[in-house]
Amino acid sequence: MNTQCRFISLVAPVALALASWLPGGVAAAELEEAQVTQVVQDVKVVPGNAASRPAAVNETIRKGTAVQTGVQSRSELTFKDQTITRLGEKTIFNVGQGARTIEMGSGQFLLYVPKKAGGAQVKMGPVTAAITGTTVLGNVAPSGIIEYIVLEGSSCIYLPSMGQSLFVQAGQMVVYDPIYGRLEDPVEIDLQQQLSSPLVRDFRQLPSAPLIEGQIQSQRQVAAPNGDLDRAVRAAGAASIATATPDQFMQGFNSLLVRYPPSQVRTLVAGAVMARPDLADRITAAAGGVRRVGGYGKDAKDYKSYKEYKGKEIVAPECPPFNQFPPPFIPPFPPQVLSPEQP
Repeated sequence: MNTQCRFISLVAPVALALASWLPGGVAAAELEEAQVTQVVQDVKVVPGNAASRPAAVNETIRKGTAVQTGVQSRSELTFKDQTITRLGEKTIFNVGQGARTIEMGSGQFLLYVPKKAGGAQVKMGPVTAAITGTTVLGNVAPSGIIEYIVLEGSSCIYLPSMGQSLFVQAGQMVVYDPIYGRLEDPVEIDLQQQLSSPLVRDFRQLPSAPLIEGQIQSQRQVAAPNGDLDRAVRAAGAASIATATPDQFMQGFNSLLVRYPPSQVRTLVAGAVMARPDLADRITAAAGGVRRVGGYGKDAKDYKSYKEYKGKEIVAPECPPFNQFPPPFIPPFPPQVLSPEQP
């Protein structure tokens, strides 16, 4: 009984956050039908109670219908509110499975949700992400591994079975591994590399392209000649960022890390990863260690910075910047009754 109550107490706040995150008065029907706006090679429409058929550009796909892509095939769907879903090869996508909900059965996808469009949820197996004014890339592998990348904007990603919720910002990736059964902490990635994805490269320009490019430029400025990182690495004895030894680079990076305002640490980390991808693990570990020293209490400066940023995009309250696992459940033991000693 106690175990059941404990499970409910973990899942209920996440479910409430997902429900309350979607603004009131938004028509759910906006995500219950979409127009096919691009078809590349083998793309099929699979109605719920009929045989599959080839998809056609400009046809309307309604609730209860799936779209399936074959090998080396892609497709794009555009919803009434101008939300865009792009599907990579060997992908299954279900239309209108719930109010403002998009469900990915498997495969690669790109999702763009316009600002002030009302937001959306994307379900990826056991993981659900809440999105508003955001562009994301995702992949649901046959092995169950899920990769989730935010190209611009911000998002909350949830694992209800564990009571986990994470705040993911532009230039970050989160991975879910079914073997470990948890969401890993967000890591910084090189956004420029993501533009080579067929879901970006082989389609029309996204409405959010200028925002994505702005994030890329912010990353580049960190490692620009005579920029902060370049000067710090040269002060550590290296001729340049590219030729610095791992120790020289990390010495320069760490000297900046302790001096950077919390609100700019992410940009520093992303720029450093872009400049030296061979040291990505060490850079991320160093940044995580520094950011966790002060914690995220109500009076922490980093927490305040996070809250200020968060308020611009995400209104759900259960969305911390790092993993926060609930304390383990320890079942109560009945009091021990000592019997009187026998003579």
